[in-house]
Amino acid sequence: MSTAQTMGFQTEVKQLLQLMIHSLYSNKEIFLRELISNASDACDKLRFESLQYPELLAEDTELRIRVSYDEANKTITIEDNGIGMSREDVIAHLGTIARSGTKEFFASLTGDQQKDAQLIGQFGVGFYSAFIVAKQVQVLTRKAGLAANEAVKWVSEGQGEYTIDTVTKESRGTSITLFLNEDGEEFLNGWKLKEILRRYSDHISLPVQMPKEEYDQEAQTMKKSNEWELVNQANALWTRNKSDISEEQYKEFYKHISHDFNDPLTWTHNRVEGRSEYTQLLYIPKNAPFDLYDRDAKHGVKLYVKRVFIMDDAEQLLPNYLRFVRGIIDSADLPLNVSREILQESRDVKTIREGSAKRVLSMLEDLAENRPADYASFWAEFGQVLKEGLGEDQSNQERIAKLLRFASTHDEQATQTVSLADYVSRMKEGQDKIYYIVAESFANAKSSPHLEIFRKKGIEVLLLSDRVDEWALNFFKTFEGKSLVSISKGGLDLAAFEDEEEKKHQEEVAENVKPLVERLQTVLKDRVKTVEITNRLVDSPACVVVGQHELSPHLLRMLKSAGQEIPDIKPTLEINPNHALIEKMKQVNEADFADWANVLLDQAMLVEGAQLENPAEFVQKLNRLLASV
Repeated sequence: MSTAQTMGFQTEVKQLLQLMIHSLYSNKEIFLRELISNASDACDKLRFESLQYPELLAEDTELRIRVSYDEANKTITIEDNGIGMSREDVIAHLGTIARSGTKEFFASLTGDQQKDAQLIGQFGVGFYSAFIVAKQVQVLTRKAGLAANEAVKWVSEGQGEYTIDTVTKESRGTSITLFLNEDGEEFLNGWKLKEILRRYSDHISLPVQMPKEEYDQEAQTMKKSNEWELVNQANALWTRNKSDISEEQYKEFYKHISHDFNDPLTWTHNRVEGRSEYTQLLYIPKNAPFDLYDRDAKHGVKLYVKRVFIMDDAEQLLPNYLRFVRGIIDSADLPLNVSREILQESRDVKTIREGSAKRVLSMLEDLAENRPADYASFWAEFGQVLKEGLGEDQSNQERIAKLLRFASTHDEQATQTVSLADYVSRMKEGQDKIYYIVAESFANAKSSPHLEIFRKKGIEVLLLSDRVDEWALNFFKTFEGKSLVSISKGGLDLAAFEDEEEKKHQEEVAENVKPLVERLQTVLKDRVKTVEITNRLVDSPACVVVGQHELSPHLLRMLKSAGQEIPDIKPTLEINPNHALIEKMKQVNEADFADWANVLLDQAMLVEGAQLENPAEFVQKLNRLLASV
């Protein structure tokens, strides 16, 4: 009875195949890198499983990858004796993309081949890259531990469906045969394949082999023998001396472990000895992966113990705010049967985590100091994530703070180029605080009425608009002895920047507007905590502030949109006694005064990014006032 089935690809797979074949066409040889990388992973996983179940290796204990080609049939075959796949594995891995954030990723594709190629590179194409050069792909695989007659054959032409069948295979592992299309025939060349394999596999610890070829003088062609020869060095790159590793080899190893098409921005390679002994090879990518902010996505570096692969995405080895880092950590101290639960409790892991975090921060400090253009590129991609470290990593908080970049009123055309050290170096005489404002967007921040007095006095203010900003600054209060102060909170003291004449004038207008303050307080008592006079405004009639330790309207709105319960916080309404609108309100009759007061408050709330409970009522009041003018 036949077990063959024809099945359709998941929609996202079909979309990826079409985009990939067209967008990555100019870099066809990456199919070999991706398939070798997958074969290497399969062998690593078997080596790890065999620690607990040695019978999986049986008699075939030498793990390896073999690549061969057949000019007559126009095929290339990549074969490994790794973990292999069952029928269920094949359907799950070759027919679907089981990855969170997949739909969002495809929504971000633009149709521009060059831009899409970069995005696809960040997403990772793996096995599907075979269809760049193949008109048909055949996979023959048998999972370690299954019987010979439980092997699986998978065949597809990459057009939307595939055929899967149960067959017999004498040995475990996976064999992938590519039936090359016309453009892929250029790879039917032993010398070219070896050159590509050396470039893409010199850094992996497994032997990559090809049939030995000798030149036949009589036939004047290369003749293959039955003997296999080693193509790569077959020792793990991170175990070599740094002086023996070229820059190109470091870059290729990064692409191998990350499946990123771009070169890394920078990297660090170190052997650490002492209480805990380990090797780290850590990379900073150029571009953020599509799922950087996906809570369900797995992030982390690869963990090896004594050169034996243990797990991908070992998130315990680096703090979460450094989840963009790629690389490997090879421990000499952890047990080979280490689990994620053990990692959470291990003292050695804590030492590795602390040491690796410090090493990454050193990398970033070097980048910021010696390659500012590259650091600006890093900040644009990963700055928001690094800011999370202010709350997550108290021991390195000061170092993280020095790496932060902000927009500021010093140059409102530039976004996020100002360091806290830059700000401190420009502080006015007598200034002992670092002033900042948080808003929903950069445009809202730089147009906030809270900035008016600071612009008038020439005092620089940091303009913060990232979602993480207000949360992060709750954990960071001082920098080099200078307090960080939000200018949108109450209790703002600018007395040091006022002369005696200004102070005297403030006292006079405060007395003059006192009756109006009392009227506003009476009308708005259910909506505001209090009404006060302020000197922070120059061109605006009013603004709202909250206490130094209370949530701002902007943050309350974010929490509400996230479905969280929010506290009922009444703001303080501050009025500008010198504004023409406030002067006019002194003369408003009792019948219209409530409308004036509520519209004044609603306008101030809107500027702060708050949502009005009844927008229609606000419009009605505003229309009545306009009609009465």
